[in-house]
Amino acid sequence: MYGYGYGMYFDPTYILVIIRAVICMLASAKVNSTYKRYAQIRSMSGMTGREAAEKILHISGIYDVSVEHIGGNLTDHYDPSQKVLRLSDATYNSTSVAAIGVAAHECGHAIQHQQDYTPLNVRTAIVPAANIGAKICWPMIIAGVIFGYFQPLLTLGILCFSLSVLFQLVTLPVEFNASSRALRILEDNRLLDHEETKQARQVLSAAALTYVAAAASSILQLLRLLILFSGRDRD
Repeated sequence: MYGYGYGMYFDPTYILVIIRAVICMLASAKVNSTYKRYAQIRSMSGMTGREAAEKILHISGIYDVSVEHIGGNLTDHYDPSQKVLRLSDATYNSTSVAAIGVAAHECGHAIQHQQDYTPLNVRTAIVPAANIGAKICWPMIIAGVIFGYFQPLLTLGILCFSLSVLFQLVTLPVEFNASSRALRILEDNRLLDHEETKQARQVLSAAALTYVAAAASSILQLLRLLILFSGRDRD
């Protein structure tokens, strides 16, 4: 029996683990089903994801960002350090509304970079610390438990995990803003018609749920760690 009152075989905080799993599964199912639906609808323009990305970049006055192909499915991302927009197998050569929406979203990040968008700068700045925190938080927490619930080590581990939570929270406005920019450009420049833009919005809204789910999952995990270990000692 431990000082925080949990039985040896029952931990009530497991409910948080279940909630996290359900949130992540629902978000993943939503984005996969929505993308699959609109990946089967060819855009009226007939542009590929690559062509749409290049056009959007040029419309935005960006000529120093290259568009490259990357393997995988929905592995699309913008690399600000190398000024490269990488599009996945499902996007690069596809002419679907979903592909153009995703390509436009990644262009939104390139535009953020060009315009020195503050939340993107903050996210980029905390990436190294968040990565280190994610790597060392669990070894610290496990070591703290092994050494008799050594509170300083447990607290340090929780603080390191908090860096990952901060990263997830900062990511939300960055992703929402990139989608907003993408949809505005697609419609204003008639790259997609009104109905296609609505379909692209559904794709990007579903994708946004994965970021919301990741943030919620991290917060719930942090809450569980605080309940289990913050200021508690083993009897």
